[in-house]
Amino acid sequence: MRVLHLLLLALGLLLSQLGPGACHLTILGQRTDSYICARKGGTCNLSPCPLYNRIEGTCYKGKAKCCIR
Repeated sequence: MRVLHLLLLALGLLLSQLGPGACHLTILGQRTDSYICARKGGTCNLSPCPLYNRIEGTCYKGKAKCCIR
């Protein structure tokens, strides 16, 4: 029984060390623009969008473009 408690404690400590960037949620529960781009099937590019792709939004707080085929 003590082994189970120690394993649960270790798991809890491990999960508590994850930083705020570990998930795609912001503080208020809104999705980031890069998450929305990935959900639409796009990619975030700092350079211009590849040929035959269109700009569908922004990523990384407006620093990059969301390119969708």
